[in-house]
Amino acid sequence: MPSSSAPLLIAGASGTLGRAFQLVCRIRGLPAVALDRAALDIADAGAVARALRAHAPWAVVNAAGYVRVDAAEADAARCCHENTTGPAVLAAACAAQGPQLLTFSSDLVFDGRQAAPYREDDPACPLGVYGRSKLRAEEAVLARLPAALVVRTSAFFSAWDAHNFVAHALGAARRGEPFAAADDLFVTPTYVPDLVNTALDLLLDGAGGRWHLANQGTYSWAELARLALGLAGLDAAAVVPRPAAAFGWAARRPRQSALASVHGALLPSVESGLQRHLRDEQLLQSAHPPAILVG
Repeated sequence: MPSSSAPLLIAGASGTLGRAFQLVCRIRGLPAVALDRAALDIADAGAVARALRAHAPWAVVNAAGYVRVDAAEADAARCCHENTTGPAVLAAACAAQGPQLLTFSSDLVFDGRQAAPYREDDPACPLGVYGRSKLRAEEAVLARLPAALVVRTSAFFSAWDAHNFVAHALGAARRGEPFAAADDLFVTPTYVPDLVNTALDLLLDGAGGRWHLANQGTYSWAELARLALGLAGLDAAAVVPRPAAAFGWAARRPRQSALASVHGALLPSVESGLQRHLRDEQLLQSAHPPAILVG
């Protein structure tokens, strides 16, 4: 448990997770220092060491990284620098100076050949550059800091960030436009406030090792879009199901990368997350939106 004055250091302050951690820390009354890429390059060992000395955090959250799955196929060096080297540098610095580390990985470390949802103890075998960068990061982090908390997750959505699949599906339907979605790739979607609150709870409890955090329920992308539209009172017929091959993606995706956990069901259902997403949308669009929303 942190001291009352030691902050949580959040790297990657401007991304989806970085912004969400800042909001949740404010809601929960936890001191936090958030640094964006310009303020902290996590792959720069000297910069990381200086940041840890300057802020003396009780823990570091790595919310930084390369997120463009398809672009990574032609940009492997940069992807691996940001997704593998950066977390490894953070882990080495935390091992030297003492704070705990939370870093995030992906369902794309799996190849999709397994019929059942993947647990933490199932073998990983990535299909593309992005997935390999994340798996190598897991291995490098845990080799340098075995007590680090490595959270694999999948398919973010929340009203806190408009750049996600659910927001795009809802936006298209509200404009009266069709929305194409893959009907042969299956994932466990994750409501960002649930993910961040639970990951923070694990960090506060001193948990370490690999953990899978995603909401309960396996959906194809097309099924997820239809569920979101139905809950929003929109016409689910706007969703146009297509095979993944029709999208011309550069990176191969696993046929199914649903996540389960040896630790049990830690997050509520996907439907619950979508209902709260829609509630938060309404609050944000109201005449006097609250300064902070919770999931």
